[in-house]
Amino acid sequence: MTRFATKAAALTAVVFPLVGVGLAGAQTQAVDEKTGPVSFANIASVRIGAEGQRGGALITETQRSPLLPGQSKLGTDRVTVPKDDGERATFGGHYQIDLGRYSASQNPYPPGVASRDHNVVAALQATTVPTAVAETNYALRDVWQGAAKPVDNTVLVLEGAKSAVDCTGPAKLTATTSLARLWVRQSDGTLGIVPVPGGTAGLQLTNLKLGPPGDITNADKATTVSDLKLTRVATFDQLIRQDGWRGGDFTAVAGWRVEITTHVKDAQGAALQDVRTNIVLGGVSCSVPKGFVAKAGNQSGGTTASQAAVPTQVPAGYLGAAAPATDGDGSRVPLGVGLLFGGVFFAAVALLLGRRRKTGTD
Repeated sequence: MTRFATKAAALTAVVFPLVGVGLAGAQTQAVDEKTGPVSFANIASVRIGAEGQRGGALITETQRSPLLPGQSKLGTDRVTVPKDDGERATFGGHYQIDLGRYSASQNPYPPGVASRDHNVVAALQATTVPTAVAETNYALRDVWQGAAKPVDNTVLVLEGAKSAVDCTGPAKLTATTSLARLWVRQSDGTLGIVPVPGGTAGLQLTNLKLGPPGDITNADKATTVSDLKLTRVATFDQLIRQDGWRGGDFTAVAGWRVEITTHVKDAQGAALQDVRTNIVLGGVSCSVPKGFVAKAGNQSGGTTASQAAVPTQVPAGYLGAAAPATDGDGSRVPLGVGLLFGGVFFAAVALLLGRRRKTGTD
């Protein structure tokens, strides 16, 4: 996977990889890159700092639907956030988010939660309907606790989490966020199942044994606690996203939002500072413009668009420096890394072939 990243202040963003569609798809008309139907899918992203304030952010690879019917799917090599020292340095080395697949010695899940590959896909159906899905098991670990087994550092588990969107038309937008089981570290130290919040109610937990995302001078594990709120993503602005992740005239969103407020204290219990951490798990969106009408064909939606037998990866290009600031709600992350899409690739090929054909006939 080819990636280029720009770093400004404490910001690190990871670019959008794209799997292009096959040559048969290139013969159909592409949707408009800037205003046409589009979908996005992201497995996990993190922002440190209160909304509206500057802070570090890590956005993992975000899939964007192609400009021609097909799909972009997250590679199976992404199994943790952070996955390397560079990502770890972005927001501190205490938190680890596991994404479904694990080895026997590194199992962060309670008994009965199977190892599985994630399924994160942004697709443009043959009908030009954009869809997206993100599904896996998530585990949030605090390695600062220093337990011998990975599962003993786990604070929160979302088992069988799935978020999906389907934009069949302006009047038919569908968004679902579901969960099989929810596990939380209890006051007695065990991981226990708690009821899954329904609708917009959310789940609020207090005084969890969960530290800050990074090192803080004089912070003490015995006295530091966190409050956690788990809700469904309800608006586009709640997604943690790059500038290239756009909405449209009509947009559907889904995903899980984890808001953590850590009350950092010293060994005597004196308050040092509060740290805010926002995490979005399985953030997805789809958008269509005014007047959009799906093409004739299967109108059932869903991520059924096929991936090319020999996929084409279009590397991202550097477009300029990123601005070290956020917008008003703090959810967007300016990205100084350009996005190249499958349609751009095929348009360039068509232009090149056209020029050669003209030269040959002159």
